[in-house]
Amino acid sequence: MGNGEPFLSIEGLRVRYGRLEAVQGVSMDISRGAIACLLGANGSGKSTILKAISGLKRPAGGRIWFEGQRIEGLSAPRIVGLGIAQVPEGRRVFPHMTVLENLKMGAYSRKDATGIKKTLEEVFEYFPVLRERRSYAARTLSGGMQEMLAIARALMARPRVLLLDEPLQGLAPLVVDEIEGILLGLNARGVTLLIVEHNVRIALGLAHTVWILESGRVAHRGSPEEMSDTEYVQKVYLGG
Repeated sequence: MGNGEPFLSIEGLRVRYGRLEAVQGVSMDISRGAIACLLGANGSGKSTILKAISGLKRPAGGRIWFEGQRIEGLSAPRIVGLGIAQVPEGRRVFPHMTVLENLKMGAYSRKDATGIKKTLEEVFEYFPVLRERRSYAARTLSGGMQEMLAIARALMARPRVLLLDEPLQGLAPLVVDEIEGILLGLNARGVTLLIVEHNVRIALGLAHTVWILESGRVAHRGSPEEMSDTEYVQKVYLGG
C-alpha cells in the first residue's frame, strides 16, 4: 500500500447530467500503489467519478490532481498519456476485431513500436489465454475472457493508475478468483487501482481503503477492517 503524498487527489468534485447533480462535492485521496474501492448502490455516483477522472465527463466543479498536476480540464487521450487508463463497465471490447487488434487499440496514443511490442509480451504473460486466442474475434470469447481482454487493452497504455468499473460483474466464481489474482499481481508490480464494485465482500477483500457513496456523496470511508466493524456496513451490506 502506498504512503506519503496523495498520488491521485479529488477535491469538492461535482458532476452534473442536465439538472441532476450525480456527484455532490466528493473529496478523496489515493496513495501511490494503493487499491481503493468505491462502493454504493446504482446511481450513487461511483461510475461518474471514474469518468470525471479519466476525462470522459467534464466536472461542473471541483479539482482533480494527478501527481500534483491539475487534470480535470484535460482531454481523455491526454489523461491516458499521463498514465491513467479506464476499463469500462460491461467490458466494451471491439467485438469484430481480433484479440490482437483490440490490444493494439489500447496503445493508440503511443508511438514507440519497440516499446509497444514489449508491453504486448508483458500483457500476454499476465493473460496466457489471450496469447492462445490472439487471432480470435473478441466476440467469440467468454465473458471472463472479454473482461481479461478489456483489462489487458488498458494495460497497453502502460498506466500507473487503472480505473476499473465493476470488472467482476456477472462472472463465474472461479473467473472472479482468477481476475482478483491478476489485479493483486498488477498492484504488486506498482499499478495503483481504483475499483468501482457492487459486491461489498469482494471490495473488502481487495481494497486498502473503501469509500461508500450515497446519492453522490461520501457516506463512509475507512479500511476494510474498519468498514467490517461499522454498524452501517453490517446492516446495509453484510446482512447483520
